[in-house]
Amino acid sequence: MSSSTPASPPEAAATLASPSRAPSRHRTDVVVVGAGLAGLTAARRLVAAGHSVTVLEARDRVGGRTLNHDLGDGQVVEAGGQFVGPTQHHVLALADELGIDTFPAYDEGASVYVHAGRATRYSGEIPPDLFALPDIGLTTARIARMSRQIPLHAPWEARHARRWDALTLDSWIRRTTLGRGGLDLLNAFLGSAYGATAADASLLFSLHYIAGMGAEGVPGTLDRGIGTRNGAQERRFVGGSQRLSTTVAEQLDGRVVLDCPVRAVEQDARTVTVLTDTAAWTCRRVIVAIPPALAARIRWSPLLPPEQDALFSRLAFGQLMKCEAIYDEPFWRADGLSGQGVFRAGSTVCSTFDNSPPSGSPGVLMGFLGGRQWRSWAHRPAHERRGAVLRAFAQVVGPGALRPRTYFEQDWTAEEWTRGGPTAVAAPGVLTELGAWRDRPFGRVHWAGAERADYWNGYMDGAVRSGKDTADAAIERELT
Repeated sequence: MSSSTPASPPEAAATLASPSRAPSRHRTDVVVVGAGLAGLTAARRLVAAGHSVTVLEARDRVGGRTLNHDLGDGQVVEAGGQFVGPTQHHVLALADELGIDTFPAYDEGASVYVHAGRATRYSGEIPPDLFALPDIGLTTARIARMSRQIPLHAPWEARHARRWDALTLDSWIRRTTLGRGGLDLLNAFLGSAYGATAADASLLFSLHYIAGMGAEGVPGTLDRGIGTRNGAQERRFVGGSQRLSTTVAEQLDGRVVLDCPVRAVEQDARTVTVLTDTAAWTCRRVIVAIPPALAARIRWSPLLPPEQDALFSRLAFGQLMKCEAIYDEPFWRADGLSGQGVFRAGSTVCSTFDNSPPSGSPGVLMGFLGGRQWRSWAHRPAHERRGAVLRAFAQVVGPGALRPRTYFEQDWTAEEWTRGGPTAVAAPGVLTELGAWRDRPFGRVHWAGAERADYWNGYMDGAVRSGKDTADAAIERELT
């Protein structure tokens, strides 16, 4: 864990079990591997159905890719996943059941577009780049038309699946537009959404990702994905997004075991045994709710089917760091600025947001350093990177950004039990050759996680939806 990672809230830690130091054996109906939103949601659903459940978590905390950073005085800011918006019904319903409110992400005032060292104020969702606007409009319209042809449950069955999966999103955009403006601006979004660029993802994967930015009966759109007002960045959770997981863990009342990485899973026709460093759990079903690449590193007996192992290994995580500067107040608001900035190529960060708590104090400015920016800056000395990030912030909100009272970074590639973020990205050929193995149960083992959702893949809503669906599938098999 990085030095900036806060400890789990003491009230949550008090209700969570700790693994025994002596080797021990246990029995339960279901073992859930991973205490992120997907795993905890699955466990909660199974317990409600009357089954005994144990959740094994490798970290010393719950929440997976959601993580609160303590600001003091009872206030927090999110160091991981944080935004929710329209059509994300599953995570919002969970929050409502838990009594956790949302509040609007700050969106008052002008945003700032930075290109070639020049900062321009604008309103609305699309930066005012006259040379890029035609490409943006054309690309958005084509993506909307093509994404509607994707069967969400099986994108590899789309009529043009093989042709689209043979291309990167980057190469397709270059073939179908005249300039680089649209591609550069899309990469600013993908830096935070994928932790990667359009050159890293297949066109088919990207169309499926965008098609899922909706809900049943509501087609997904790129505008909803990139938008703040009426979009995926519209709201945040009071008390931070990790509060969802800590609250569910409290309700599970000792069924969550921390500091307990799963090393091996052995199964036969009747039972499954899950092995950790100190104990073994024998059960009837297992739900693995960790990133696919980490699931592939577990020792499996019998071995995973080679196609499934290959798929999990090739669903590589993006590379993402969140950089946040804390000020006495959000001074940019008085200057008529929202704190939102978009950078077209060449900057340290790809985008910025006002990340202040709902009280409005202290002021927090957050920047995403993902994909190409991460590869350029993550290896450099921390003080050098900090200076570059603050200079980028100053381009958006002015020179006051250069003097924060404190600053922190959360590099998700440095998290041992995540290894990147915010989601797994499929390169060309992966979906059409191996995609059908994504959710296929392996004997008594079922799969869950944000990367396994058709709607809002990689988002908190996708994680909650996946946890519910996977638990229901295990219950439907009657846990025999």
